[in-house]
Amino acid sequence: MSFHRLAVLLLAAVSLLPAAGKIFPYPWVQNDLPNGLRLLTIPTDFPNIVAVYIVVGTGSRNEVEPGKSGFAHLFEHLMFRGTPEFPPEKYQAVLKSAGAASNAYTSDDLTVYHTTFSKEDLPRILSMEADRFQHLSYEEAIFRTETQAVLGEYNKNSANPISKLYETLRATAFQVHPYKHTTMGFLKDIQDMPNAYDYSRQFFDRYYRPENTTIIVVGDVEPKKALSLIEERWGEWKRGDFKPRIPAEPPQDGARTAHVEWPTATLPWLAVSFRVPGYSDQGTEGAALDAIARLGFNESSPLYQKLVIEDQTVDALRAMHADHVDGEMFTILARVKKPEAMAAVREQILRTVAGFSAGPVDAAKLEVLKKHLRYEFALSLDSSEAIAGMVAQYAGLRRTPESVNRDYDNYDKVTVEDIRKAAGKYLTEKNRTIVSLTSANSGSGAAK
Repeated sequence: MSFHRLAVLLLAAVSLLPAAGKIFPYPWVQNDLPNGLRLLTIPTDFPNIVAVYIVVGTGSRNEVEPGKSGFAHLFEHLMFRGTPEFPPEKYQAVLKSAGAASNAYTSDDLTVYHTTFSKEDLPRILSMEADRFQHLSYEEAIFRTETQAVLGEYNKNSANPISKLYETLRATAFQVHPYKHTTMGFLKDIQDMPNAYDYSRQFFDRYYRPENTTIIVVGDVEPKKALSLIEERWGEWKRGDFKPRIPAEPPQDGARTAHVEWPTATLPWLAVSFRVPGYSDQGTEGAALDAIARLGFNESSPLYQKLVIEDQTVDALRAMHADHVDGEMFTILARVKKPEAMAAVREQILRTVAGFSAGPVDAAKLEVLKKHLRYEFALSLDSSEAIAGMVAQYAGLRRTPESVNRDYDNYDKVTVEDIRKAAGKYLTEKNRTIVSLTSANSGSGAAK
């Protein structure tokens, strides 16, 4: 990115900040249709291009029936199988003629379908999307083909040690909540998917409903025009009435461990994880945990400098605190270059974690982090597609971009004492799960 472009982006972000200092610089218009569908329209100063992100509040969290994991991800595939009006070939032809980039992804809490194109194609893209969301059609033979594609994807992912590590971590840390399985689902459920055609129709009927869907239109667009198109093409979509009963995960009752023996040669992996609450844009606990992840384990942290730069016993170290609707995990991942160093690396990670509850962090470093987060966010808004993608994540949590502003207000408010309290409350032995992965017969590094 040129210096000129960087300066323009920063000036645009600053000039659009409201008087109250909100971090999200673009005004948005929210419209809720009578059927429960929500439209978020965000005009930007990026000309000619429009990004449409359709967020369905359905992910692996919604897979509550035993034996039926992986269906949210399966529909990411099935939604491209077409309708009577727009079979797959015609759907792809329309996208190609519009020069559109289109794809989808599934996570624990949501499924997102996104398309970026020239603004003059907004009417036909919204019309085509409305058709597939309301009239998706697939025969049992097609369904079986897609289930086999999902199995192939699972097998491909399983060739990566970190996928197995994370799958084992989830299965160990959770007992009853659907977060126990990954977005892909349990292998035995995927293998049985071809026999669940009737259930797939039920799944679609339950979750692909307007009250569970948010449409985000970002770019060179007039909000009134967008609303008119949505009302015309999506207004007749029938509201549903299904509400999943998602089991609450009981509090963890003590430290847990698991070990994965990888069948071929690989560097060892270590995951040190702690159960933490679900997303909230109220209060500073989430901001405090984010601060711990960065201050304790990013590239400038003392632990990274020691393990990766000085000792060179670790070649990858990072911490993750991803927002989830329900309580999930704060996880530190390390790839260890020397198997005999696994125990020492684990202890150094645990000492670093304990240090956050034992005493205050450096207040000056915390202030630097706060400023860095704001600049990092401002610079990330470098296209209408990037803005829509960011808003989509919040739509899956609270269905409003206002949570962005609340989050960054909480970052501004978080104190060294907030960090100490959050660490002492959540990053404890009782909430901890450790999973290690080493090559079979390596004889070292198993979790304890």
